[in-house]
Formats: sequence, structure tokens, C-alpha cells
Amino acid sequence: METSHISALQTKHAGLERQIADELLRPNPNGNLLMELKRRKLRIKEELSSYH
Repeated sequence: METSHISALQTKHAGLERQIADELLRPNPNGNLLMELKRRKLRIKEELSSYH
């Protein structure tokens, strides 16, 4: 069970990285959206680090 949870977190983390990269490529990136995406990514990263 723990392995599938870690895999799910890694998938979410990668998805957030893609969303951040896509937003940064826009002509006028939304700063508020970027902050929220980065916050969510950090929370996932912190949760992943608690498994190691």
C-alpha cells in the first residue's frame, strides 16, 4: 500500500512540475497560480521525504 501511495505522490509531483512549466511558457504567466502550484508541489515533496 505504501508503495502505491508514494507512486501516486510522485505522479502528482510530476504533473505539477508540468503545469508550472506550461504556465511559465505563457506570454503573461499567472503569478497567483504559479504560487499555488509551487505550494502544492512543495507539500507533496515534503510528504515524499517523510517516507525516506
